[in-house]
Amino acid sequence: MEPQLQKIEPRKIVGKCLTTTLSFDDTAELWKEFMSRHKEIKNRINSGFYSMQVYPFGFKVEEFSRETKFERWAAVEVSSFDDVPDGMQTKTIAGGLYAVFKHVGPVKQFVETSNYIYGTWLPQSKYKLDERSHFERLGEKYYGPEHPESEEEIWLPIQLKPESNK
Repeated sequence: MEPQLQKIEPRKIVGKCLTTTLSFDDTAELWKEFMSRHKEIKNRINSGFYSMQVYPFGFKVEEFSRETKFERWAAVEVSSFDDVPDGMQTKTIAGGLYAVFKHVGPVKQFVETSNYIYGTWLPQSKYKLDERSHFERLGEKYYGPEHPESEEEIWLPIQLKPESNK
């Protein structure tokens, strides 16, 4: 499972955000609330959705635990922050280089994909994590969290390791 490397410009998103941990996973409730209101959002660029995680500054994968607090977002991409619905938040995803992986299958298999990305691909690559948001893009082939053929893109913010710059 080799990623595509993509450099992107900043992207604007509008959605719902909460601070959570893996031990208190309220992702389903976040998405349920967001999906009941996402059609209120103006200036949408496309029909896709973003599931984004914003980790604390200085985040280290090896120190991540079930109690690590982070922001979780359910959002859509917009062309501007004009006319944001009450109770929704805005965020700009930083531009830069991302490794984009494709996960196919139900969400319960996501841990296998994640373990490969963080446990095998990243340590063996010439890249390290960058201090930017991580996100999943749920596009036209995303059929829901339990569907066996559901596809999502996993966007990992990366930069070259210092020894790779030489």
